Amino acid sequence: MELYIVRHAEAEPATPETGDAARPLTRRGRDRFGRSVRGLERLGVTLDRVYHSPLLRAVETAELLVPLLDNEGGESFVTQELARGPREELLEEVEGERVALVGHEPYVSELLALLVLGWRVFEPRAQQGLFEFEKGAVAHLTGELQAGSMALVAFWPSKTLRKLSKH
Repeated sequence: MELYIVRHAEAEPATPETGDAARPLTRRGRDRFGRSVRGLERLGVTLDRVYHSPLLRAVETAELLVPLLDNEGGESFVTQELARGPREELLEEVEGERVALVGHEPYVSELLALLVLGWRVFEPRAQQGLFEFEKGAVAHLTGELQAGSMALVAFWPSKTLRKLSKH
């Protein structure tokens, strides 16, 4: 399996009126991640499926990944499992050969550590410096979707993907 773990793009801050779940992407976040998607296209990335958290900023980030979906049956799915720390239920839910998972920090970093290293980071201090998952960053993994069985192929900060979109 080829797996792409994506942290959602830059979002508006939470307000008392909207709360955390309804935070939309900023215009800047939408523009920047759109360019990142063009960078992924230049790298030849195509997807069978995109799974995303139900939180609005992840939904909108996943929508920007649609150009990477295979024209013949590529689909997008919402899963509550991407709105919380990695659990076995998420791994059981994911199907496909080329899949993107769009979620939130610290969960995407924990998921990456779990899949590559075989363990989950519980201490925030232990997580710092392990994987810097800035907004819009993408990690590319290959292997079997289980703890400790995937290899990290690439880790692209959003800035790198945006630069690729220009060439």
